[in-house]
Amino acid sequence: MLTDPIADMLTRVRNAVMNKSDKVDIPASRMKLEIAKLLKDEGFIRAYKILKDKKQGVLRISLKYFENKSVLSGLKRVSKPGRRVYVGYREVPQVMGGVGVSIVSTPKGIISDNECRAQKVGGELLCTVW
Repeated sequence: MLTDPIADMLTRVRNAVMNKSDKVDIPASRMKLEIAKLLKDEGFIRAYKILKDKKQGVLRISLKYFENKSVLSGLKRVSKPGRRVYVGYREVPQVMGGVGVSIVSTPKGIISDNECRAQKVGGELLCTVW
């Protein structure tokens, strides 16, 4: 059993980028699926899909490269099981001057930092991606 499945997801993606892999397989969950959807919408990954397995399923993420360099430069877990980080919509940090994205879990779902400011809703700051 994993104590922090989101950190495991980010580590698997980070390792796949360092290996220059085309895709990475991650045990699926609804939260990981929403994070993958957000990364796709923001243009950090090429595609994602759920592969059916006996119990849980597998989330396959296709990574995006431009001129043999990954579009993803970094992923950082902010809120951890031992130390949760909550922010209001005014305190949601901009990553790399707006180039990156903060991913926030809110009552309206998992959304980006720009959507948090637009909808005026805060929540748990899950991770930052640049």
